Amino acid sequence: MPTFLYKVGRTAYDKPWRFIVSWIVILGAVLALLGVNGIHVSSEMKIEGTESQKVLDMLAKELPEASGGQASVVFTAPKGERLDTPERLAAIGKAVGDVYQLDYVINPADLAAAAGASASGDASGATAQQTGQAEQASQTEQTQQTEQAAAAGVLMVNGQPLPGVTLSSDGSVALFQFQFTMQTMELPKDVPDTVVQAVTAAGEGTGITVLPSDTLKPFSYTVGPTEVIGIVVAAVVLLLTLGSVVAAGLPLLIALLGVAIGVVGAFAVSNFIHMSSITPALALMVGLAVGIDYSLFIVNRQRRMILDQGLSAREAASRAVGTAGSAVFFAGLTVIIALCGMLVIGIGFLSTMAVVAAATVLVNVLVALTLLPALLGLTGERICSAKARGKKRSPASETNHGFADRWARGVVKVRWLVIVGIIAVLGVAAIPIADMNMGIPTGGTANLDTPGRQSYDAIAAGFGEGFNNPLILVAQPQDASGKVSSETLGGLVQDLQKQNNVAAVSPLGLNKTGNMALISLVPRTGPDDAATKQLVKDLRAPDSDIARNYHVTLGVTGITAVNIDMSAKLSEVFPLYVGIIVILSLIILLLVFRSIIVPIKATVGFLLSILATFGITTAVFQWGWLHSVFGFDTGGPLLSFMPIIVTGILYGLAMDYQVFLVSSMRESYVHGHRGTESIVHGYKQASRVVVAAAVIMVSVFAGFIFGDDIMIKQIGFALAVGILIDAFLIRMTLVPAVMAIFGNGAWRLPKRLDRILPNLDVEGDKLIAQLKAESGDTAAPRARQEAH
Repeated sequence: MPTFLYKVGRTAYDKPWRFIVSWIVILGAVLALLGVNGIHVSSEMKIEGTESQKVLDMLAKELPEASGGQASVVFTAPKGERLDTPERLAAIGKAVGDVYQLDYVINPADLAAAAGASASGDASGATAQQTGQAEQASQTEQTQQTEQAAAAGVLMVNGQPLPGVTLSSDGSVALFQFQFTMQTMELPKDVPDTVVQAVTAAGEGTGITVLPSDTLKPFSYTVGPTEVIGIVVAAVVLLLTLGSVVAAGLPLLIALLGVAIGVVGAFAVSNFIHMSSITPALALMVGLAVGIDYSLFIVNRQRRMILDQGLSAREAASRAVGTAGSAVFFAGLTVIIALCGMLVIGIGFLSTMAVVAAATVLVNVLVALTLLPALLGLTGERICSAKARGKKRSPASETNHGFADRWARGVVKVRWLVIVGIIAVLGVAAIPIADMNMGIPTGGTANLDTPGRQSYDAIAAGFGEGFNNPLILVAQPQDASGKVSSETLGGLVQDLQKQNNVAAVSPLGLNKTGNMALISLVPRTGPDDAATKQLVKDLRAPDSDIARNYHVTLGVTGITAVNIDMSAKLSEVFPLYVGIIVILSLIILLLVFRSIIVPIKATVGFLLSILATFGITTAVFQWGWLHSVFGFDTGGPLLSFMPIIVTGILYGLAMDYQVFLVSSMRESYVHGHRGTESIVHGYKQASRVVVAAAVIMVSVFAGFIFGDDIMIKQIGFALAVGILIDAFLIRMTLVPAVMAIFGNGAWRLPKRLDRILPNLDVEGDKLIAQLKAESGDTAAPRARQEAH
């Protein structure tokens, strides 16, 4: 691999425009494909096979008009006033009527007319049984309206009840609930916007405050100023590390091009694969970080060879691509493998996220190995300024080691104290994991000044917290040939009302064949409450009193149930994914370092860092610690798929630092340094660039913390904290301490295993030996021969 990459680097350096034009053509092709196919993303994140999804799929087949998504709008009057004044009633009535006239919105009047036509035996060929069911549906609707009136109050306009709208007991809040013909996340993008425009008109000149629910605000992500600040910080770090504007600008240019191709390419194929709105944001986040870091490693290696060994820019660039480029290739490969490991879990939207992010990382690796040396060819000797060349180090200067030398020797000296101290600190940081609650962010966890949060709070205050996203129950006879009679439905409703934590129960009707009843159930507790999860579990229990007494099977769905099932499924597969990561880590590091100790140490260190990361994330986003610092008002459940996403990305990035730092130690060992000297010498060679890379990654990820969306905020925070812990506590501190305990033994490999494993030569030692032989320098270090 190093020899092949050396040739690629030299060719790109000598013939830069071939590579530059090729990448420009690729970018142009991706942009053209995007122009043809357009962008097709949604906020839908469903998991096939969960109980709630099975019920939704069944409804879509048997009762499609009931399988659509739900949405709500809250109308509130000024403090101390009521909504049921003539002017305000007229405004609300017009807004509601306008919504019911929109495409994709179910109009109750149309359903009633259809039921009446079926009951009168029109051309559809209704049977007597269907007529009875239609009459029963009509009675059910009347029953529902009566119960709603008793519980909260029906809003009357011109002497007629306004369908779908209920009024709070003090008349200050009205809740308008309606249904779409399909799931909210699958709607065309302009449909929710049109609904919001229609209801907003009710507030013009009436004093009414209109608050759409968060389901009418699909997730969309755009780059903001905080992300730009993260890139600016990265640019400053690059400038301080590389010492010139030209050298610092190349990694940024490479990363931006790689991300552009990766993210635009994802959008371009979104017409052919289902893609959630968060997927491109994740690819952007990961692509920026790895793109900058990988280019930094190569440019830094080239500059070191120029300044320390006196090589020409051409030869140094070729060797940098062959040596550091090999490490970049294997580092990128670990990130890609970690991300693609999510495919084993079999969750559709996670698989798409993983593939898109992995493809973006692959593009960044290829750009760094081909386009970067081409740009270095255009830059030529200007990659190092005259000032930097004037400070060229002499062999005598090796005695002046600086901070890295003092830190490494100090860590080696008190190795046991360092190991115990880090394990204790990270163990304490991991304690909040015991209380970690997984879920999907709702309006109840949004910031106080957002319409979604204000709508949630208004519903909770006027009707009860459970009215935010009620449960949908589907009752079916246990006997496949049985029917759900009106008496059975009425009894079900009454007994469900008596269950613990149930605020209201309303029948919604039957399907055409009469073997499926639909019921709306409102819990007393909110969507994220543990009591609501327990209620869903109790309702689904096949041996419950209701199931036995009525000989029915209850299916539970709705947004709340979907979120509960998604969190449970992801929590279930998370240990499997961690197991996959651990096995991959051991295999890859065994191949790269040809050592038993190094892979075990690296994997244990990663597990420590990931536990501490999730502990700190739980304390901040669930317990609400330092919430004002990070720009959110209320703690809530952690994003259910965040642990899997963050674990995959952090594993890959942690192994990046492991490869670059420990490969430098191995290189020192191979070149004759023994014992702790190989650790200290290798640490000095790699620490500066690893620290710079870690600071850049933390800056890029931290830029996403201060955005508006809580999902991106949590992922950005977890990645920033995870890199901070893994790079500085694990790799830069714990690793040299543990390596010092084993000394030369850290590099030993059983002879039988040594014969089986391929020698990947990540450090490029064979390449350097070959180049020296070709140049007539046959005095290869004897220690290197002995080490091999």
